[in-house]
Amino acid sequence: MQETRQNRISRLLQKELSLIFQSQTRQMRGVMVSVTRVKVSPDLSICTAYLSIFPSDKGDELLKNINANIASIRYDLGQKVRNQLRIIPELRFFIDDSLDYLERIDDLLKK
Repeated sequence: MQETRQNRISRLLQKELSLIFQSQTRQMRGVMVSVTRVKVSPDLSICTAYLSIFPSDKGDELLKNINANIASIRYDLGQKVRNQLRIIPELRFFIDDSLDYLERIDDLLKK
């Protein structure tokens, strides 16, 4: 169970990461990346972010691109939260496929 400080920091990181992805994907037409959930380790050194990517067929390609540019994303995040956090956590990104899962269940129920 996360503590209050972890919850506040995860909300802050989710907001700032979503703004970073929004500004970067604005240049790419037809692609939307949203940060659905962020978990922070108890020592605040690791940040695990779950991304929802639309369209979902470009998800793996975009995730590889995001993981290749993780240093610049961490730098941008550090510039935004440097007054709130002393140490910028290590970033890890995963695809959140819960929407695809719900859509699949809906399709199965309609049959």
